[in-house]
Amino acid sequence: MTKTYVAKKEDIKRVWYLVDAKDKILGRLATKVAVILRGKHKVIFTPHIDTGDGVVIINAAKIRVTGRKAAQKVYRRYSGYPGGLKEIPFETMLEKHPTTVVKLAVRRMLPGGALGHVMLKKLKIYADEKHLQQAQKLQALEV
Repeated sequence: MTKTYVAKKEDIKRVWYLVDAKDKILGRLATKVAVILRGKHKVIFTPHIDTGDGVVIINAAKIRVTGRKAAQKVYRRYSGYPGGLKEIPFETMLEKHPTTVVKLAVRRMLPGGALGHVMLKKLKIYADEKHLQQAQKLQALEV
């Protein structure tokens, strides 16, 4: 009879990665980043424990989407009140809030609840090349 491995706090070694989003496709970038934040790329992956690494994304304003998504994709939020539906087209959202576009794509690929919230805290997104994470000794990650 084999035993199932469960990661312990002392087994988890965190690494920080730097991802350049310039001319990358949004969905493909988000899936790779979600895998790293979740920790699925590690041998010690445990579904109910945060074993993932940190990710810094730069150049979020220069991300791309394929096909006609740039014209057709719409971000919706609903307040719950009559007439409270807000719709923002992708092009407008990318122009005004480029970091939100990437953050929403990654967040929706992570688990819901407290565990997903903890994983999302290890994601830092910047619209241009400047970032504040020099102390983390970032490793370049090709996506």
